[in-house]
Amino acid sequence: MSKPLLEVVDLEAGYGEALVLRGVSLAATVAEVVAIIGPNGAGKSTLLKVIYGLVRPTAGRVRYEDDDVTGVRAEQLTRLGLNYVPQLANVFPSLSIAENLAIGGVSLPRAERRSAVADMYAQFPLLAQRRRQRAGTLSGGQRKLLAIARALVTRPRALLLDEPSAGLSPQAVELVFKQLAQIKERGIALVMVEQNAIRALTLADRGYVLDMGRNAYEGTGNELLRDPKVTELYLGGSTIASSSTSTSAPSGIRRPT
Repeated sequence: MSKPLLEVVDLEAGYGEALVLRGVSLAATVAEVVAIIGPNGAGKSTLLKVIYGLVRPTAGRVRYEDDDVTGVRAEQLTRLGLNYVPQLANVFPSLSIAENLAIGGVSLPRAERRSAVADMYAQFPLLAQRRRQRAGTLSGGQRKLLAIARALVTRPRALLLDEPSAGLSPQAVELVFKQLAQIKERGIALVMVEQNAIRALTLADRGYVLDMGRNAYEGTGNELLRDPKVTELYLGGSTIASSSTSTSAPSGIRRPT
């Protein structure tokens, strides 16, 4: 594996007395898609919030571009090139598409803002066509694309996404995942939490399965899709997994001890 752009080491965090993350580790390199899957309550969304400085960890470290950024404020991380797309409240519904993108670009030097927005219109033609439309009147898929574009307008090197396909129609899911593949081609590292585990692992270079706040399995997306135990426990038993009934992990799968 190449040198990580983003690295999480033995992270612990929670809310009040409730510990949610119990020593989670992961890494993402440039132009890599990393999928984080697992059951509800496993700590997946909390992990993204800790990385992005929205929840303070009680132990462990977050490193970005070789710097320790543990607990650094979200707006600072955005300026450093690490951004986050939450599942909800990810656009300003009363503002137009153009206004949302303009607000997203305020972290850039003034001279770069116009070209950054123009780049987003080039990548998302649907948004360009509707630039004067209020975000609150967009469909679910269109709103999700706007949320992603708002994050991308900051020109990040790494992007965190929480449930990018949540609540979307099958057609909108196709549109969003097509855009995620194109974002990877631009050299951006994508770390996404996703309940649509099969779809996420199909796109992912590498995946992590969280369970009860811990790393349960990790490997390439293809390895996890083909691991009988991962299939049985986390993927509903229906994937491209091999027909083998063996419970041993395929080569490359790591089960943390």
